[in-house]
Formats: sequence, structure tokens, C-alpha cells
Amino acid sequence: MAKTDGETVIKKYANRRLYNTGTSTYVTLEDLAKMVKKGEEFVVQDAKTGEDITHSVLTQIIFEQESKTGNTLLPISFLRQLISYYGDQMQMVVPTFLEHSMQAFAQQQVQMREQMSRAFGDTSLSKNLQAPMQLMEEQVRRNTEMFRQAMQMFSPFGTQPPASSSKKSDPKDIEELKEQLRTLQNRLDNL
Repeated sequence: MAKTDGETVIKKYANRRLYNTGTSTYVTLEDLAKMVKKGEEFVVQDAKTGEDITHSVLTQIIFEQESKTGNTLLPISFLRQLISYYGDQMQMVVPTFLEHSMQAFAQQQVQMREQMSRAFGDTSLSKNLQAPMQLMEEQVRRNTEMFRQAMQMFSPFGTQPPASSSKKSDPKDIEELKEQLRTLQNRLDNL
């Protein structure tokens, strides 16, 4: 009764209150964030019109998380690049690319956790976070660079998205990046 196709329906009322029809309780954005983290599927509907407003509510959750925790996931350079794509011919490509990138990152994260758990064990993992964090930071840097290069490939007529450096990608740089990725993968495999 409260779910449609496996998704819980959340009704948003004019007074900004959110009502979870699955549990018959009022919820907060924080509660919805917890549901997302648990992998629970839900759709948010305007209570009056029935319009699907899930996207705007999820965006609101991200805004709240970014402003309250102090641990931002979205660097300023990424936000600037993202904003620059609105109204651009690349706007159609970016959502699909970001979705695939996040799926790949999630898969890598699971693999990394498994490898770190095997290498360090569950008890020493918390004691030895420096090395795994450096690996993760390096992976994020490389993923960001690959995103920038992929966006350059999609930009017709030599138009390039804003980047932190004005240096054009060079085939040697791409080969060097591939070699670095192979090295990182070998390190992870050895862990």
C-alpha cells in the first residue's frame, strides 16, 4: 500500500513537512539521507499535485550535507565545472557520464575495502588509515583528471571545459596516466 514498484512514497506538503507513507510517520531530510545510505528506494511527490520532486529533494539533502558537516564532497573546482555545463551542448552528456563514474567509483570502493580488509585485517584497519587514504586520494585525483579529459573529448571544435590548468592533454600524458593507473591497480592487487 505504501510502496510502488519497490519504492516508498514520500509526500511533501506545502508546510514543507515530509510524510513517509511506508511507515505512516513524518520524516526529515536527515531521515531521507539515512534511507539513501541504507539503499532504500523512495520517490518524493508533491502532496497536492502528485508531481515527482525527488530530484529537488535529493539536491536539497546534498546542499544540507555540504553546509552542515564541514566535510564537503564537492570541491569548488568541480562545482564550477558542473555549473559551466548548464545550458551548454554538453549538458545532455554530463548526467550519464557522472552516473557511470559514480557506479564505477562505488565498485572500486567495495573492491578497495575488501582488499584493505584482507591486507590489514579488521582490527588494524583503523590504526593504519594513512596508507589507504593516500591510495584513495590518488584514485580520486586520477578519476577527476579522467573526467576532465573525457569532457575535452566530447567538446566539439576544440572548445574545452574549464580546468584547473590550461595545459592541453597530450598523448604522452594519457599514456602516463594509464601507467599510473596500472601501477595503482598492481599495488591494490598486492594488498
